[in-house]
Amino acid sequence: MPEAASAPTAPQATIGDSEFDRDTALTRRSPGVYDIDLSAGWTIISAVNGGYLLAVLGRALADALPHSDPFTISAHYLTASQPGPAVVRTDVVRTGRTLSTGQASLFQYDEQGREVERIRVLASYGDLDSLPDDVRTTAKPPAIPPMDQCFGPEDGPAPVSGSSAIADRLMLKLDPSTLGWALGRPSGKGEMRAWFGLADGRDADPLSLLLAVDALPPTAFEIGISGWVPTVELTVHIRCRPAPGPLRVSIRTRNLAGGFLEEDAEVWDSADRLVAQSRQLARVRLS
Repeated sequence: MPEAASAPTAPQATIGDSEFDRDTALTRRSPGVYDIDLSAGWTIISAVNGGYLLAVLGRALADALPHSDPFTISAHYLTASQPGPAVVRTDVVRTGRTLSTGQASLFQYDEQGREVERIRVLASYGDLDSLPDDVRTTAKPPAIPPMDQCFGPEDGPAPVSGSSAIADRLMLKLDPSTLGWALGRPSGKGEMRAWFGLADGRDADPLSLLLAVDALPPTAFEIGISGWVPTVELTVHIRCRPAPGPLRVSIRTRNLAGGFLEEDAEVWDSADRLVAQSRQLARVRLS
């Protein structure tokens, strides 16, 4: 197993008072309708990060549904979201004893004042604490060097290509074996691995796992492709509530064809448990 490591020294934020919580907080306008000001602090170049957006809609559904924990959530990204005012509308599709299903959409306004749908989500929620402890798996935590042997944006001579404001809000330490792209020598393997956390030290919870699966540099970088890789569709499965401490995130791409690639992600907690999985389809801008 990878050697245990502690997160870099940082002010310890508790759930509820961290920047992530403040920037995903919504104001309920009426039943099922929420207002939010999307923060510029979670942008990559000029677009709002898809994992942050998913956490915003995830929080709205947690309020709208009788269950509070996302079990599975699938999002289609229709148009790029920008920092600024947005409206989230939710609908309860079905409620049950162990699972509730709902849908949500996030809207913004264009320059002509017309409402534009940015992202649409369908999700099922339950109670993670009620799940049985039995685990039968062949999955293994990713082999990542200790954190002090990994590298983040702050370790380079210049900002990491493709990163932006979001990098300041994350504790991200990348496995050196997946950093060839940053040195102009991509490995061609389409893999990315990193230690992950929030910069203010806030421990992970189910909503922040929705961010974790989409916060690493694109695997396209390691197959020699640079530039923006926008998400078309992203599905996340939350498997259990994460233990305190840094997470390990592993993302892999096996197939790029027709200008699209898939990314499969696994998120492991400090107790060596697989806490989240995801698959997304992303578009590659080939030059």
